[in-house]
Amino acid sequence: MIINSANLAALRVGFSTLFKKGLGQTTSQYALIATTVPATTKEQRYGWLGKIASVREWLGPRVVQNISESDYSIREKKWELTIGVDRDDIETDNLGIYSPLFEEMGQSTGAKWDQLVFGALLGGFTTNCYDGQFFFDTDHPVLDESGNTITVANTDGGAGPAWFLIDNSRVIKPILLQKRKDFNFVAKDKETDDNVFDKNEYVYGSDARANVGYGFWQFIWGSRQPLTPDNYEKARVALQTMKGDFGRPLGIKPGLLLVPPQLERAANKILKNEKGPGGEDNEFKDTAKLEVSPWLA
Repeated sequence: MIINSANLAALRVGFSTLFKKGLGQTTSQYALIATTVPATTKEQRYGWLGKIASVREWLGPRVVQNISESDYSIREKKWELTIGVDRDDIETDNLGIYSPLFEEMGQSTGAKWDQLVFGALLGGFTTNCYDGQFFFDTDHPVLDESGNTITVANTDGGAGPAWFLIDNSRVIKPILLQKRKDFNFVAKDKETDDNVFDKNEYVYGSDARANVGYGFWQFIWGSRQPLTPDNYEKARVALQTMKGDFGRPLGIKPGLLLVPPQLERAANKILKNEKGPGGEDNEFKDTAKLEVSPWLA
């Protein structure tokens, strides 16, 4: 291949097309449990996480529900993936070896959000959220009807594979995916680019600016206990009876059971079998949608 601007432009289009093809082949699950939040700065504060606003009867003057109760913030991280193509490979038309690399490049960038979101979910047993407690904890502070601080759990501990029961019908989902810049395809293939001039190499890459954090812990139950009907029932009851400050019911409706591959059989028995292990009717059939995620393996 003759190295000129027209051929390099065609090559750029071809690599970009392969990148987009790979990106389109990514089957993402992160949107099931994460709310994507656009960002305009490196670090964003989420003071509103300290309070779930509620409609009240209008008696007398309005009561402003202050949402600046938390200093929780998410600071962005930079992510990149870069591939170098040797000039000799272009001149000798030895480009077939790069086609799967650029397609895989697209798949890899597309999968990054799943890696971040599900990584945060699994890390929630040991990582603090806005109230200073682990995201999955047994002693989240909440005010009771009298304004006294009590503790509420959204986990029952355990040491096995993690599974999660979620109300993902809410606008704000349990995980926050903060994006300032999404992945795009960039080429450095001009003769005057340092990589070409100094190293005889054409460089193609993609980068993004984003990070993840935690939303409302009240919308999700995380457990490492065995996935049994009794423990599933415990999670359902805990979420549906969850209350906000001053004893206000939150109306949680858990509709998604998220499990790793090794718990798929146990989950199917709970949600899909007509009968229980003793031949009795299975009262939990179809009480939630099942989602098996390889990102939890």
